[in-house]
Amino acid sequence: MQDTHRPELDAFWMPFTANRQFKAHPRIMVSASGMHYRSEDGRQILDGTAGLWCVNAGHGRKTIAAAVQQQVMDLDFCPTFQMGHPGPFKLADRLVKMLPSGEFDHVFFANSGSEAVDSALKIAIAYHRISGQGTRQRLIGRERGYHGVGFGGISVGGIGPNRKFFSLLPGIDHLPHTHNLEHNAFSKGQPEWGAHLADDLERIVALHDASNIAAVIVEPVAGSTGVLVPPKGYLERLRAICDKYGILLIFDEVITGFGRLGSSFAAEHFGVVPDMITVAKGITNGTVPMGAVFVRRGLYDAFMNGPEQAIELFHGYTYSGHPVACAAALATLDIYEEEKLFQRSQDLASYWETAVHSLQGLPHVIDIRNIGLVAGIELAPRPDKPGARAFDCFLRCYERGLLTRVTGDIIALSPPLIIEKPHIDELIDMLTDVLKSLP
Repeated sequence: MQDTHRPELDAFWMPFTANRQFKAHPRIMVSASGMHYRSEDGRQILDGTAGLWCVNAGHGRKTIAAAVQQQVMDLDFCPTFQMGHPGPFKLADRLVKMLPSGEFDHVFFANSGSEAVDSALKIAIAYHRISGQGTRQRLIGRERGYHGVGFGGISVGGIGPNRKFFSLLPGIDHLPHTHNLEHNAFSKGQPEWGAHLADDLERIVALHDASNIAAVIVEPVAGSTGVLVPPKGYLERLRAICDKYGILLIFDEVITGFGRLGSSFAAEHFGVVPDMITVAKGITNGTVPMGAVFVRRGLYDAFMNGPEQAIELFHGYTYSGHPVACAAALATLDIYEEEKLFQRSQDLASYWETAVHSLQGLPHVIDIRNIGLVAGIELAPRPDKPGARAFDCFLRCYERGLLTRVTGDIIALSPPLIIEKPHIDELIDMLTDVLKSLP
């Protein structure tokens, strides 16, 4: 490929991007509809990643666009500090009714997954303080976890490059990750081996004492590190240990929420109820930034004391419950419900599993992991060049007309839930050809 300098691209410092490589060989999308993007050179690109794990209902949904347009005209902004508008109240009511077992009764709105995570961590620490357990300040994350880019999120997160440049919060510890190729390579769905890894929380409690630990946060399925599916019984054991010691359990469902696993949320899919759930991405189908924290019954009520006119939680964002984001979210929830997209995800999961595991045996493929409509294909790294082979695969897929996600030497797939079997076949065919061509 020939480098072509384009001065109009210089000013934008791109996030999580190899800026020099991109600007030498830009990949610019100019429109999208249904399952496809269209590039600036007129090519159709099959979206194998739902944008960035977020466009669950597919691209170009006219009802969402109409709802956003109408909301901008009716009420473009209204503060939710000591004021209100109908949007967040209506949206929160709908959201709590989607959650498992009626266990959740309040929603705190943010503007991204990163903000939702930091909000949940702050709520956890504040909850223990107002409950007379102010020594519970320590937070427990997990190796290879990703919880956004706020200082709270990177501190409990466990992906090295996200952490190495920054001063992290004190009082953080980490559980071991569950990835093990020796025991679990090419597992379909939840691996059989690894539930015992949750027991490391007992060691951490013995080290720090439960009276100092506020919360444990994990992704039910670790997405950004390359689709790590929880071993059978693992989440249940985490829940039991947290209950034993009075520790709050937070599920980061920014990726798994809104139908990705075939249920509304992973908590429902796995039958494990955490104390808080963080969401973003699919809540608005990626159209307008929004995040949220769902809190279990009793947490909100614990804050409702003191003088009635006093602010109970000194935390929030200018755009918490933004009118336009609420309009987009409500329209998105309508689509999910009317088109039964979560059920569609569940119905397609078996076909998806068979399709992605057909890649076993192709050059360089050392593992395939899947659950719901998500998959990770792990490649053997090139000697002394970690990540280079998967990035090469990502670039070749784009040239073939397929958008994938790359993390380390893992190709991650998470297509829109509107995907059809012919799209799955096309995706696998293109990826097969690319894998066969990789040096």
